[in-house]
Amino acid sequence: MKKFAFVLAAGLVLAGCGTADSTSPTTTTSGGLTTVKLQLQWFYQAQFAGYIAAVDKGFYKEQGLDVQLLEGGVDIVPQTVLATGKADYAVAWVPKALASREQGAGITDVGQIFARSGTYQVAFASSNIKSPADFKGKKVGNWGFGNEFELFAGMTKAGLDPGKDVTLVQQQFDMQALLKKEIDVAQAMSYNEYAQLLEATNPATGQLYKPEDFSIIDWKTVGSSMLQDAVWANTEKLKDQAYQDRTVKFLTATIQGWAYCRDHAEECRDMVVAKGSKLGKTHQLWQMNEVNKLIWPAAKGVGLVDEADWSRTVDISQTTKNQTGDTVLKKKPEGLAYTNDYMQKALDAAKAAGVDTTGSSFKPTTVTLTAGGA
Repeated sequence: MKKFAFVLAAGLVLAGCGTADSTSPTTTTSGGLTTVKLQLQWFYQAQFAGYIAAVDKGFYKEQGLDVQLLEGGVDIVPQTVLATGKADYAVAWVPKALASREQGAGITDVGQIFARSGTYQVAFASSNIKSPADFKGKKVGNWGFGNEFELFAGMTKAGLDPGKDVTLVQQQFDMQALLKKEIDVAQAMSYNEYAQLLEATNPATGQLYKPEDFSIIDWKTVGSSMLQDAVWANTEKLKDQAYQDRTVKFLTATIQGWAYCRDHAEECRDMVVAKGSKLGKTHQLWQMNEVNKLIWPAAKGVGLVDEADWSRTVDISQTTKNQTGDTVLKKKPEGLAYTNDYMQKALDAAKAAGVDTTGSSFKPTTVTLTAGGA
């Protein structure tokens, strides 16, 4: 099915968009902690391990915060939850959130946790699909819902017209269509769906598939990667000093959480599993390792927005067209789309507390996957 689901995503934003009342009362617990709600982008998994660790290890509590994690899902648009005042902060990909801002959502990127994109397109090595140019005439899977912008940018850069040169197929959030060879190339996150392929049995050998069985198109290499998981705050509420202070405290503890998961990957894996994730232990450890690669090392400090990466994301959002000629953004973001002010204060506080905020010595580990990721 050919479908560009940005239209649906934008509709969800329009249906519930608005600016939360900056004067809404702040709740406190019996222990004097300020209650903070963080809307996650998806179901519990190691993609959000740093936030889970900051809760479980008491880092938020040390900052005087009682942080409640709100699990995401297919029908939840985090930036809309934030903009309508149902959460204090939200985790969302930058292009999706910028599209919501253009529709009227009053939100600001205050913490660019993922410095690198984790999006791939994956094909069987036997297909000889090695670059976006090779997609011509092929069945190209994508999830939609705002996850496909890098794919369209990569195809456009290769000189392909997404509306004419390929058959776009609405892909489920798994790799079954590729494994069954119903599509030629599939969308995958380095930390999730790609691992699902390596957890599946190759019918030709009776053993698990190996990396050499697949060809990976990495948008970072192609040059069409875009910024992904960021912490978004309510723009209007950022005018309030109490919310500003709370934002710095929240980010300080968040830095601690992600630094902890960098240095204690297996323990953080166990925290995620304990939250009730449906993904298995080896899969979650793979995910933790791959997510750490997207964050660390962070030369200038974790969470700071890099201007070049931001500009590339905005440029692709404005210039890349889908099969109907639409772009993610009609114009450059206006107002306070992002700020490093609060993250820099949080980095200073975290460093003063002895936290390694750059991870310059970070080395990823080798994770051995098992059947089904158990």
